[in-house]
Amino acid sequence: MLETDRLFFRPYCPDDLPFLDRLLKDPDVVRFIGHGRPRTDEEVARFYDWVQRSYASGLGLMVAVRKQDMRPIGHAGLVPQTVDGKPETEIGYWMAKEYWGNGYASEAARAFREYAAAAKGLRRLICLIQPGNAASVRVAQKIGMIREKEIVIREKQVHVYAWEQS
Repeated sequence: MLETDRLFFRPYCPDDLPFLDRLLKDPDVVRFIGHGRPRTDEEVARFYDWVQRSYASGLGLMVAVRKQDMRPIGHAGLVPQTVDGKPETEIGYWMAKEYWGNGYASEAARAFREYAAAAKGLRRLICLIQPGNAASVRVAQKIGMIREKEIVIREKQVHVYAWEQS
């Protein structure tokens, strides 16, 4: 199990659906994710199914649980992506709005960067960040990522931040 001083991470299970539903329906949380709109019930179910399928590859988003009270506060993990036709691994991190500004996203992203390098042998990781998402840019920079380029994914402009192990 992956953990930090304040958090531990575990796979999503059916009991987490109400939390995931709240996370994906919060307009502030999803503003810079995908199409930028809250998800419908059907989209939440598809997202949950996608997360479950991703676990078979050894990747996927994990629930971020705050140790002090065992509350789920967001999710983070390693997500397969394709950039310019090339497979990449993204560090994804979303926190519920009430937990913003406490350093949880940076803590989670750092933990997954270290895990990806040590346990998975990955020497390169990315973050795909939509313009205007200053908080995610700060997280990416805190874990040593630099802005590499700008691309378009599913008709959305996205900045690619990258970290490479030397």
